[in-house]
Amino acid sequence: MASDQTRSAILAAAERLYADRGFGDVTLRDIVAEADVNLAAVNYHFGSKDELIAELFVTRSIATNRERLRELKAAEEQGGGRAPIEVILRALVGPTLRGCLGPENQRSTAARFMIRASIESVPPIRRIKNREIDHLRKFANAMRRALPERSDEEIYWGLHFALAMAHHTIRESERLTKLSDGRCDLDDVDAIIERVVSVAATALTAGKATGKAPARVAVR
Repeated sequence: MASDQTRSAILAAAERLYADRGFGDVTLRDIVAEADVNLAAVNYHFGSKDELIAELFVTRSIATNRERLRELKAAEEQGGGRAPIEVILRALVGPTLRGCLGPENQRSTAARFMIRASIESVPPIRRIKNREIDHLRKFANAMRRALPERSDEEIYWGLHFALAMAHHTIRESERLTKLSDGRCDLDDVDAIIERVVSVAATALTAGKATGKAPARVAVR
């Protein structure tokens, strides 16, 4: 097998196995058996299991982040350099939710891999998430332009909570379906995006901007 084909076979096999079984239960020997290659090939192309996981996650994340930034750029160009906060938030959470939810995407290997990456905390993915934040800074800057009266702290918390709502919805979609007896439609991805955007935008625009956390109320 040619070198590029070997590398692609390893990546495809690893993504399938991680999507199906999780990161902790899959060994390198499982991957080489699935890819029909030898262990030396994995070590040659990736060096370790962590590096293999990191490459898979980066590949999928790059596609999501490019889509986010493409939507953000289009929104700001349309608004003459300043987009409404709802449109910015939609560009932030929409690609992630569309990539992981819905009857078609939830069954794809790529979506199931990213759902695993959201659920299971493994060191290589944590390191990447903590390091690769430049695209999020662009969203924070856009949010400042949209809401100049808000403090930096409020902008960062608002961005953080919007992402948290999106990721929690992905991680706990099955539980929400059971809790609501199916009333919450997890197949209507556009409606889910609008719910997340509505709550996040309301939190950012309601009340008076102080830049301070609210005072704690003593419990007696």
